[in-house]
Parts: sequence; structure tokens; C-alpha cells
Amino acid sequence: MLLWLTQWLGESVRAFNVFNYLTLRAVLATMTALAISWLLGPYVIRKLTELKVGQAVRNDGPQTHLVKAGTPTMGGTLILLSIAITTLLWGDLKNKYIWLVLLVTLATGIIGFVDDYKKVALKDPKGLSAKAKMFWQSVIAIAAGVFLSYFVKDPAQTGFIIPLYKEILYPFGAVGFCVLTYFVIVGTSNAVNLTDGLDGLAILPTVLVSGAFVIFAYVAGNAVFSKYLGIPHVPGAGELAVFCAAMAGAGLGFLWFNAYPAEVFMGDVGALALGAALGTVAVVVRQEIVLLIMGGVFVVEALSVMIQVASFKLTGKRVFRMAPLHHHYELKGWKETQVVVRFWIITMLLVLAGLATLKLR
Repeated sequence: MLLWLTQWLGESVRAFNVFNYLTLRAVLATMTALAISWLLGPYVIRKLTELKVGQAVRNDGPQTHLVKAGTPTMGGTLILLSIAITTLLWGDLKNKYIWLVLLVTLATGIIGFVDDYKKVALKDPKGLSAKAKMFWQSVIAIAAGVFLSYFVKDPAQTGFIIPLYKEILYPFGAVGFCVLTYFVIVGTSNAVNLTDGLDGLAILPTVLVSGAFVIFAYVAGNAVFSKYLGIPHVPGAGELAVFCAAMAGAGLGFLWFNAYPAEVFMGDVGALALGAALGTVAVVVRQEIVLLIMGGVFVVEALSVMIQVASFKLTGKRVFRMAPLHHHYELKGWKETQVVVRFWIITMLLVLAGLATLKLR
């Protein structure tokens, strides 16, 4: 919206043309989303408290978590609100990728909202059934894959890219690309959701990864830079830098209230949506493997749950003291803040490794 306004004003006052620069709008998007989160955060937390949508705590988990019972959840609505407003303000609303990622994010957020609402408002401990949740996630992910494959003109935009190699590209075709899109979006969405178990644990890695994707989106959308760095050029993908910047800013603003001891929890409404957003951006800019690297903490958390479930069903024994993995380390004696900060440090290193693949090809 503001882009249209500044373009109109730029016809009379040349100074307004500076807002056409993608880098400036990405910076402004970060600042805007951060400001919205800070300003609306206290109001949202107060309303959630009044509605008594408090977090339920597992009795079989670390005993230190019992004090968290009743802390307002569904705080992800604040994140999504900040992202949506900021993207609509600073993004190019004629760009198809902006609308795709925004709609996938909000649609997945609705799934999480229904799940959270059933758990905390209707007091249904099961929430939305696993089958229903997976079904709707699948519908959204497949729809995104079909949408993207429909607009593809270059085979490189649907091929499977291997980082560190300029010439290796595995052509998937439309069907294979849709399958890949499905697994990336659904897998990342659920992985972030599983990670969201400690104060601030999921949100800062999301901020770091989305911040890195600002760079990947900008490069993928720039014909000169993408050719120089040997990555597929996706016309229009650069505009996702604004969305990713908004996600980073909104996440930082939320962390202000979610840092230990948390005043509010993200809930499924935030975790499922943010994971889906990261997955969709990775597919658009053709960096699924890089997402796997930078989001290594999310991957390990999800794998720990799968390994635990498989081991218990097959052998009757547990590999970890408790899954997801962060609870395992808590039961080993690590303090919550130690687990969170150490996982943050690991994510920072993984993000740097992911960024290194830009040049190491």
C-alpha cells in the first residue's frame, strides 16, 4: 500500500523514489513489524489473559514447567498480525509470491488457531485431531505446489538444487515439484511446532533463519547476483525479502514478551504458520537443502520425536528421556535457559553455514 503511495508521490517528488529500493523496504519492514509487536503486545497479552486461554502443562514433563500453567497462549496471533500488516504496507501487492506466502502463512495459522482454541477455550486436551490437522496442512501445501508449478517457465525453478555445486540440478517436473513442496512446507511447519516447547526456543531460530532468507530471496530475484553466485534466478522472488524481513521483525518483537520467564506463549497458531512460511519461501527461492541446514535445530527436534515413537513401538524402550529433544536435556539437568541459549548458538552457527553456501559453489 505504501509502495503504491510512494510511487504516486514519486511522480511529483523524486525523493520518494527511494522507496522503490527493495533493500530499504526490507529494513523498514523489519522496523515496522517490530514496532507493531511492541505496541500491540501488552494489549494482546492482556486480552488473552482476560479470555483465560492459559497454557496446559504436561504432568509427565519437567517439574519446573508446572509454574507455566495458565500463562496466556495463542500469542502467535500477534506475530501473524504484525507480519500481515507490515507485508501489506511495504510489499509489492502485484507480486504473486507475496500473496502466496502470506496466504499460506495465514491459512496454516488458522489451523493452529482452531487447535489452540479447542485445547484452551473448549478444554479439549486433544485439540484438532492429528488427521484433520495433517489433512488441511496437506491441502495448503499441495495448493502452493500446484500454484508455483503453474507459473514456472524455467526448469531450474522446479529442479532440486544441491548447494556447493553450480551445475547439479535434478529435474522433478510438475508432479515431483508438488511432492517436494508438500514435504518441505508440512515438514517445516510441524518441526517448528515441535520445537516450541521452551521460552524463546523456537522464535529466535525462526528470526535467524528468516533473516538469512532475506538475503537468499534478494539474490534469487536479482538476475545479476543470481548468475554470479550460481543459483537459480526466480523473477519476482526478491520481493519475499520484504516478507522475510517482516517475519524477522515480528519475531524479535514477540521475543520481547516470550523471553524467559515468558509472559505469553506462541501456541500452534504461531508455530505452524511460521514453519509453513519458512518452508514456502525456501521452495520459491529453490533453497530447500539450505533450509534443512539453517533449520537444523528444528530438524533434530522433529527427528527426536520420530525416533522416540518408533523405538517405543518397536522395542518398548525409549531412546531419549523425553521427546522433543529439549526436554531430554532438561531431564538430564540442564536449566531451561541453558537449553534455549545453547540451541540459539547452534542455530547461529548453522545459519552462517547456510549463508556460506551462497559463495561456496
